[in-house]
Amino acid sequence: MNVDLIPILTQSYTFLADQSLLISELGEGLIHETLLIEGKTKKWVLQGFNEAVFNFPERIDYNLSLLSTHSKTRSLPFLLPLPILNKAGKGLTKIGGKNYRLFDFVEGKTLQLIENPNQAFLAAQAYGEFANWAKDISGEAMQETIPNFHRLDHRFQKLEEVSHSRKKLTSEEKEILDFYLKQKPLIDWYLAQINELPIRVTHNDTKINNLIFAEDLSKVEALIDLDTLMGGFLMYDFGDLVRTVTCTSPETSTNWEEIQLIPEIFEELLKGYWEGVKGIATSNEAKSLILGGEIMTLIMGLRFFTDHLVGNVYYRVSYPEQNFHRAKNQLIFLKSQQDTRELLIRIWEKVTGLNY
Repeated sequence: MNVDLIPILTQSYTFLADQSLLISELGEGLIHETLLIEGKTKKWVLQGFNEAVFNFPERIDYNLSLLSTHSKTRSLPFLLPLPILNKAGKGLTKIGGKNYRLFDFVEGKTLQLIENPNQAFLAAQAYGEFANWAKDISGEAMQETIPNFHRLDHRFQKLEEVSHSRKKLTSEEKEILDFYLKQKPLIDWYLAQINELPIRVTHNDTKINNLIFAEDLSKVEALIDLDTLMGGFLMYDFGDLVRTVTCTSPETSTNWEEIQLIPEIFEELLKGYWEGVKGIATSNEAKSLILGGEIMTLIMGLRFFTDHLVGNVYYRVSYPEQNFHRAKNQLIFLKSQQDTRELLIRIWEKVTGLNY
């Protein structure tokens, strides 16, 4: 926390000038420095941009400006907190050589894990409604905030390259490597899909904790954390919901026997997401949702295992084998999805009313 922020903030945001402001840390701030600004009657969130993770803050600012323009013509059933423009009309404010952004504070609760199936429905419905709301914004006009973020083929190629440089693998490492390299049919399916599917405006990080719920958890109050927002495919957003919400265990779990897909939660997610996108989804997009979870789980498994092989240089670990264990976790969950694929197709047909 830096008390010297206040003079520049009051110069950059004139509505703050006549207020007595208090600044305190907010949350864990795993990526951005996140601060709470309290005035007499209102609160704001101030984020100090982490450019080590997001190398192109101006691209994020540009994408969010497209959302801001669109929000003036069409409303959402929940809040979409966007950067407040400073007196220069910019979303980014330079303070001490670092970019900062100011947002309105939204009251409510965040969840790390769902507590009941209805919360899965509400979360997926919100992300689906966002995709529908953004349908008139060109996905191709959005700038890449993280290049090739969800490009499965690039992640697969990277693992292939890294594995060639590792001569000595344990038997379990080799087993996991072989499993991931045998996922080539899923890579081929993915490559066929991206040549057919329309590019949409997608959130690309659809975890449950990127939503703010009402205090009683009865509805979604806001959709937040829009830094990964760019052009993508509906299967990315639905797939990441499947990956992070339908598993019995979080991605850090090493209770291997307990890791599996929960079909009932998959159904609630699909009901909610379909409620939002059924008016815009093409036939191919609708079908792509079935394997979205497999795609996103494979991406993360590839990323975790690649990071393990190169020495844990990207993902923060609390012990040396953690990325290896994360990769094994995702492998088991991917197997569970593939083993229940026929059941998920039947659920998809029931929810959408379509034939696969």
